[in-house]
Formats: sequence, structure tokens, C-alpha cells
Amino acid sequence: MAAPIRANEITSMGQQVEEVVSFLVGTMDTSAQAAVNSEVSNVKLVACQVNLDEIPAARRSPVFFLYQEQFLVSRPGKPYRQRFLQLAPAFDGRSVESLAFKPKDLPRWVGFCDRPLMERKVSWPDIGTPVCSVFLKKSGSAYWGRTPADGCPAQYKGAVRITNRVLLTAEGMETWDRGFDAAGKQVWGAGTESYKFKRTPQSTMR
Repeated sequence: MAAPIRANEITSMGQQVEEVVSFLVGTMDTSAQAAVNSEVSNVKLVACQVNLDEIPAARRSPVFFLYQEQFLVSRPGKPYRQRFLQLAPAFDGRSVESLAFKPKDLPRWVGFCDRPLMERKVSWPDIGTPVCSVFLKKSGSAYWGRTPADGCPAQYKGAVRITNRVLLTAEGMETWDRGFDAAGKQVWGAGTESYKFKRTPQSTMR
């Protein structure tokens, strides 16, 4: 049985959730890495807070919802990944859980972060289907995160399972996304080198 969580730890975890949200919100890209490595695409990652009209009572507290999209800089307005994220304390109270949802109507949300915060209204059914969680633990001024040990189910580019490791800081994010086929062979994603997303100047989106 897990040890009980003390009140001061709960307060700290709430602050960690807010810090993770502040690290994720805004615009990042891989332009610096792509400039020195021709095998890395220049990718932009945009995330912003959204307003849910009604949050189910069973949600943990504090809880924040973000919209996130990822696209090639050469193809603006055509994201290849779109997600809503729920950020909240994990059930064990020892980490921050980022639970990703795949929206039902993807074209509807393209460029959603371009709208003012008050216009980013979302209903709970719009959030879509939960697809994967990353659990982030604070380490100094950064957060290290990973998917569950066995990864998450997927149907993308020949992969039936995906795993990810994340290093999140105030300056950006490193990710090790990997996709595996039914035989357990990696079919796409990072090798030993991570994808390095650096926060762009004046990235103050909320």
C-alpha cells in the first residue's frame, strides 16, 4: 500500500501541475536542431489553455486542459498531430499526469490557439478519446516524464504501440517518441538522440 500523502506534499504537487502547464504553453520548434542535422525536420509545437464549459466532478484537482498541435514549419495550418491534454496530479500523488485525448473533429481545431483565451471554449464531448498518459516527475528545475512501461496502443505508420520519454524545462522540451510494430520492432521515431524543441522568442501564449 502506498504511503499516505501529507498536506504539504499535496500543495507542492498542485504547484508542480501549474509549473508543467507554464512550461508546455506557448510555441516551440526544432529549428536549431534541424539547422545542424539534415535528418531532423523543422517542426513547430503550439499549445494553449482552453476553457471547458463543464468539468466532470470526478476530475482530480487542480486540473488544466490544453490544446496542442504539431506541424512541419513548411506546412503551416496542416498539423499532423492534434491533442487535448489534461494536466492533473497522478493518482499516486507523486507525479503530474499529462493525459492526451484525440479530438473527434480534427479540422475544427486547426489553429485553435490563434484565438483569444475567452474564445477557446470546449465542451467535454469535444475532448475526444483518451489515448495515452505521460507521467512527469520533478527533478531540480526540470521534469522527466515517460509513458507507462508497456507504452500506449497506436495505429500510426505501421506502429501498434508507442512509447515516449520527455524532458521538460522552462526553455523547451526534449522527446524520444518511438513507434513499434506487432513484433516489437521499432518502425519510426527517435534513436539515441532526442527531438529538441526550443521555446521561441516572445512565446507568451496562455
